[in-house]
Amino acid sequence: MFLKKSPILLLVLFSYASAQGKTKDELIKDLYGTNDNSTPENKPVTNRTPNLQPDTSGGIPGTGSCTCVPYYLCSNGSVNTNGEGIIDIRINEGPCENYIDVCCEKGNEVEQPITPTPPPIKRTGCGHHNPDGIGFRITGNTENEASYGEFPWMVAVLREETIEGNPQKLNVYQCGGALIHTQVVVTAAHCVTGKKQFKIRAGEWDTQTKKELYPHQDREVESVVIHPEFYAGALYNDVALLFLKTPVDIADNVNVVCLPPEGANVDHARCYASGWGKDVFGKEGRYQVILKKIDLPVVPRDKCQEALRKTRLGKHFELHKSFICAGGEPKKDTCKGDGGSPLVCPIPGQSEKYQQAGIVAWGIGCGENNTPGVYVNLALFRKWIDKEMKLKNFDTSVYEY
Repeated sequence: MFLKKSPILLLVLFSYASAQGKTKDELIKDLYGTNDNSTPENKPVTNRTPNLQPDTSGGIPGTGSCTCVPYYLCSNGSVNTNGEGIIDIRINEGPCENYIDVCCEKGNEVEQPITPTPPPIKRTGCGHHNPDGIGFRITGNTENEASYGEFPWMVAVLREETIEGNPQKLNVYQCGGALIHTQVVVTAAHCVTGKKQFKIRAGEWDTQTKKELYPHQDREVESVVIHPEFYAGALYNDVALLFLKTPVDIADNVNVVCLPPEGANVDHARCYASGWGKDVFGKEGRYQVILKKIDLPVVPRDKCQEALRKTRLGKHFELHKSFICAGGEPKKDTCKGDGGSPLVCPIPGQSEKYQQAGIVAWGIGCGENNTPGVYVNLALFRKWIDKEMKLKNFDTSVYEY
């Protein structure tokens, strides 16, 4: 708990201090610390600061004069020597309005971002997972928030809409998707069928701020190719490709995922699903501001079908061959709004490298115990994807591992 600075509270504390033989200055030092730069050289500093209001000169009581800047534009110890800050996404009780910002001492602001030290070996190819994120590390991620840049293939599929009398277009969140090429996104067919005028956003993380180290990238969708055997009634063959007008730029927070070979089996693998979908099923659920992730086990087909037959689907339900299942653990599932988002599984023998095994398709509720979620079996569509890519003269080697 942080103490708020109020005259009544300080008066009581000053009275207590006098009884203890302390001066007012000593009490302020006890409460707020000093600005003696005594932080160890390599000790990370978070923005977990008391809830104090800046004074009229822009300074903070007990710390001297400072100004709020993004963490990567301050050189006074708010970031580590390698430029990788530590940010608590749940704490926003300091003098800065945005948790990305830190209070930087006057004269220590810089114009060029302090970026993380690059790895000794430049990673190339698809599917590189960043478990600790990039640019900064987060704490306070108590609700399965993904780290910034953890899944660089993750994209938001947006639908452009216009309001009568307003020439400005609105970007409405439609679904998730994944980059398999700098100019191609794979998503669920049910997300894009019967609709047009899409764009994608790559490199997104917190949808309510633009202050991350690396910017997100928006690209317009030039064409949509839906699998010819897609059946909207039961979501069979629920896969589509979005071809972009211009390619995205590969960056630390934007890259492509690997695809599994035709017919690959990932039963029992521990995989990740990610998205901005609802936190719980039903009207009480809220769409997420920060990208979420959940780890799920892939459930073999026979066990999944057996579990689904115990739901309202009934004892005669047959799981279509175009699906795989993952989950079944209580309160761990994808949900409404996660449609089209990727389910990625580790590539055996390759550290922190992932292949996209599935696409979020449907489920019975969200996070029901012993009821897995249902995903498109992407390995079943590898030949179809390759064929469509070659028709557009796109390189298919970019998603091979």
